[in-house]
Amino acid sequence: MQPHDALAADGTVAPWSPEAETSVLGALMLNNDLFDEVGDTLEARHFHDPRNSKIFTTIAAQVISGRPADVVSVLVALQEAGHADIDLGYLNGISQVSFSLSSVKRYAEVVLERSMSRGLMDAAWEVRELAVTPGLDSAERLDQAQAKLQALAVNRGRQAPVAVGDMAAALCERVEQLSRGEIEPGIRTGIPGLDKRLNGGLRPGKLIILAARPAVGKSSLAMQIALNLAADGVGAGFLSQEMPKADLMDRIGANTGRIFLDNIITGQMRDQDWARLTAAIDRMVKLPLFLDDQPALTLADIQAKARALVRQHGIKLLVLDYIQLCGSRKTNDKRHHQIEEISRGLKALAKQLGITIIALSQLNRGLESRVGGKPQLSDLKESGAIEEDADVVMLLSLNHISSHGGKVVEVDFAKNRQGRVGSVPLAFDGAYQHWTDSAEPLSTPDLGRRKASHYTDDI
Repeated sequence: MQPHDALAADGTVAPWSPEAETSVLGALMLNNDLFDEVGDTLEARHFHDPRNSKIFTTIAAQVISGRPADVVSVLVALQEAGHADIDLGYLNGISQVSFSLSSVKRYAEVVLERSMSRGLMDAAWEVRELAVTPGLDSAERLDQAQAKLQALAVNRGRQAPVAVGDMAAALCERVEQLSRGEIEPGIRTGIPGLDKRLNGGLRPGKLIILAARPAVGKSSLAMQIALNLAADGVGAGFLSQEMPKADLMDRIGANTGRIFLDNIITGQMRDQDWARLTAAIDRMVKLPLFLDDQPALTLADIQAKARALVRQHGIKLLVLDYIQLCGSRKTNDKRHHQIEEISRGLKALAKQLGITIIALSQLNRGLESRVGGKPQLSDLKESGAIEEDADVVMLLSLNHISSHGGKVVEVDFAKNRQGRVGSVPLAFDGAYQHWTDSAEPLSTPDLGRRKASHYTDDI
């Protein structure tokens, strides 16, 4: 009844269980209701015997369409589909295999396990072939190898829908815990105005886009958030494709030590600066903040770095600076398709790892000619997918210069799935690379343009 064992890519016998495969099919044809127990995890591709794969496909089609899937009905459907290699004798043989209806779930798990083993064997062979394939650099070999292994994760079982009634008690308990202060609604950014718009702070699985024109301060603000989290003992990673680690450390030193950034960059330190730097270093050595300045990151690079940071350091926040600087191995694709792949991949990565990803983005130059100069969602550069995939989009623009000479920056929550849209005023002190809530409200657009026009320093 069963074919000869097929060979894996490396010439070894592919692992499979003919008993488990036929037991699943026999149980399903005897009791179609059992399809609910395995249909959400088992697929035709998981069967090693191609005949069993065809039979499972036919059973699934019959059950889903509300038609019977007994031996005769499945045989007729197979014949109509032109599968002459499966006859009544083969189906009868399956139906007469000794199996237990109550164990169908276990049979399906065995089929899945053997399928995963075959997939690993084939992937290992293909990875070995990649190692000797001419014309590929080491980064391309690694990217393709990771992709082949990651593809096996798709074999995971799908989640079953849950009734609202079953989750109602958990909702009540969670709200009670929030009201008693036993749990936090999110991870605080350290900037109350942002936390309020985010309904408590950063949440796992969310993709936040922080966008602005050049020199408005998106990198600095993202670093402030990462620093605030790290100061509270929450791990964060910062992937900078624009600035080297040494420049980032200059900014971190200025922020943490309250030292003029110019003094750190030039080395023209005052006596009090040295004392502050020493105290700052004592604090910095304890920060769970991790920097990376590899340029032109591909999606595979980002995924690998994120997984390593989560596994080794338990980070809860990953900052990517910035999307438009990312590279792609799909060099033949149009640029907006490459950006779309990265955007979708970042959202999926946040959900898979249970972290928040803040991805920085450039805005189109066209907004500068707009009356008022305030950015909009349509200004996101190179791909509308960035807006679609994001849970939150924060658009930064200089509002006015404060009475103390600092900058008041408007943070417009143009998209906010779990909160309200609207603007928040933040104060930025460029000398220290430090961000806080602004004591001054946002000004009118005309006033903002008039005041900003007299200030030319980049952020």
